[in-house]
Amino acid sequence: MNRRKQRDNARHAPVDPGGIRAGRDLLVDELRPRKAAFLRVLGWSVLEGAPALLSGALVAAALDQGFLAGRNSVGFMLLGVLGMAMLLRVGATYAMFPHLAAVVEPLRDALVRRVVGGALDAAIAGRRPGGTDPSAAVARLTEQVESCRNLTASLLRTLRQLAVTVIAALVGLAVLAPVVLPLVLIPLIPAAWLFIRLLGPLARRRRALVLADERIASDTARAVGGLRDVVALGAQDRVVAELGGVIEAQAKAARALARASALRLLIVGIGGQLPLIILLLAAPRLLREGTLSPGEVAGAVLYLVKELSPALRALTATVGDWILELGVVAGRLAESGTAPAPDPSAVSPSTVAERPARPAALTARDVTFAYGPYAAPVVQGLHLSVPERGHLAIVGPSGIGKSTLAALLAGLLTPRHGTVLLRGVPTSDLGEERLRREIAVVPQEAYVFAGTLRENLAYLQPAATDAELDRAVRLVGARDLAERIGGYDAELSDPAALSAGERQMIALARTFVSPARVVILDEATCHLDPGTEALAESAFAARPGALIVIAHRMDSARRADQILLMDGHLPTVGTHDELMARSSLYNDLIGHWSTTTTPRP
Repeated sequence: MNRRKQRDNARHAPVDPGGIRAGRDLLVDELRPRKAAFLRVLGWSVLEGAPALLSGALVAAALDQGFLAGRNSVGFMLLGVLGMAMLLRVGATYAMFPHLAAVVEPLRDALVRRVVGGALDAAIAGRRPGGTDPSAAVARLTEQVESCRNLTASLLRTLRQLAVTVIAALVGLAVLAPVVLPLVLIPLIPAAWLFIRLLGPLARRRRALVLADERIASDTARAVGGLRDVVALGAQDRVVAELGGVIEAQAKAARALARASALRLLIVGIGGQLPLIILLLAAPRLLREGTLSPGEVAGAVLYLVKELSPALRALTATVGDWILELGVVAGRLAESGTAPAPDPSAVSPSTVAERPARPAALTARDVTFAYGPYAAPVVQGLHLSVPERGHLAIVGPSGIGKSTLAALLAGLLTPRHGTVLLRGVPTSDLGEERLRREIAVVPQEAYVFAGTLRENLAYLQPAATDAELDRAVRLVGARDLAERIGGYDAELSDPAALSAGERQMIALARTFVSPARVVILDEATCHLDPGTEALAESAFAARPGALIVIAHRMDSARRADQILLMDGHLPTVGTHDELMARSSLYNDLIGHWSTTTTPRP
């Protein structure tokens, strides 16, 4: 119960504001030496702002001194000047990018040095940065370095453009029509204040929604995975109530985010649209009194419609999200730059299997996996080694992640961190064809296709002889089934007519015949009676290669050389006797299954 509370608390933990501040300080420290390049970026940005500065004034002059005065050539000439200013902006943008690269690329290099240096310092000191292997930490954090680099570049490129545009438009408006400037600033200032105040609540509510979505997915998967246990214990109403509460929490988070997001539209309305409405309402009077000319009114409208309003929309739509994400990523990098002091309580010897004397067939090094960037890890920091001819059973409560681990070991899922190795070679480096030939997974719902029994049994080994098929069906307990079907050449025209247990026996025999040297049985015998299950597992255990069993019954654990007990973030490896002596959860599982009977198929 305490572990469940800890996991829930971790899952709902808010964004650490201290981490974001640390990220901000890190970026300031790393960007400070590149002040000269940054100033050159700003210099070219000023030239980029020329159209924003001149657009309203030139349009006003083109109207008042050109078209409305009957001098069309003057009007076209002034518009031509505006066109030249736009060409100047294109050239300034082109010239600015090398200086932007001079700011961003050294930042990436400095962050990489920081990450690698921190990992090496930790390795030399005998510590693991962030609780992971140094090489894995470097691989993970350099990805974050690239994310930090991209976000910094995007923000510098976008923010400087928005800032120059807004300032240029306000300066142009002040020069063209000073009387209009207060009408713009009065709503613009509270809009800017509201934007700054909204960033924090909006970020917290967006994160709350993401976490709620992830919790729905994880809790639903856990409930579905443990459906047999739920029905057996009569806990349907409780599970429905718990899932209903999670769904309601997600709906509440979505409503809160929608309310906060609606305020972003209010910012655009107050800062971008309200000044335009005020100007249009005041325009008739200003024109009658001669305060403004028609061209000046049109120029002021152009400043608002073409420059200020789009800048506000861009600011509220994207820049706020980028700022938050950059703060989180940079904060993580700031944490990685120094090797933390060792925490004896943070490393559990039970999470690391002892190195076997025999060569390893399958190895997991610091494997971590989660179904989403904000989801609680299903597998975290797992170290495991299965030797050649080894027999490992994986046990744990329903929904704890046993099938996910099986998919990771088989190369069907890619770890977020860490590596799975097949005889010393990362599975990610093996081609799909070789990986599927070397590792065979038999799932709970076995697949049998329409065709002859021989075609089904020899699917993974087309050259299998009758003698090899005979041996396979005999050893896994499928001989009576093969005879009842009518032999190897009998047609299975309707595989659905077979029982779930019969389909499992065909899939087991098919895998036994295959060339796979690592076999993973993911509750592949759950529809068989205990005697047939024991016969099939014993056959695979005696077969060359390694056997991994996701146990449906705890008898499977007793037959294994080693047992991996999955218990959240505290996996434990040991023999049956060792786990009985030191794990209360394992004793509970043994006691539960000792009182449970499984019907024959």
